[in-house]
Amino acid sequence: MKKATIQLETLSCPSCLQKIDNAVKGLNGVEKDSVKVMFNSSKVKANFDSEAVTIENIEKAIEDLGYPIIKSKVKAV
Repeated sequence: MKKATIQLETLSCPSCLQKIDNAVKGLNGVEKDSVKVMFNSSKVKANFDSEAVTIENIEKAIEDLGYPIIKSKVKAV
């Protein structure tokens, strides 16, 4: 299991948060209970199984919604 912290450009509305939350939770291999989208800091945190999904998959799901990613950090849990 790995832990991702993804820094996004500033989020402007609470509904953005819900869209990102749903997109990340919808990915196979992401631990649903671990997903946290932080509005104030514009960050997404999630634990994921690197055998089932990659950080690139998670980033793409967020970017496909139209939210640019500044940087991502991944560390082992």
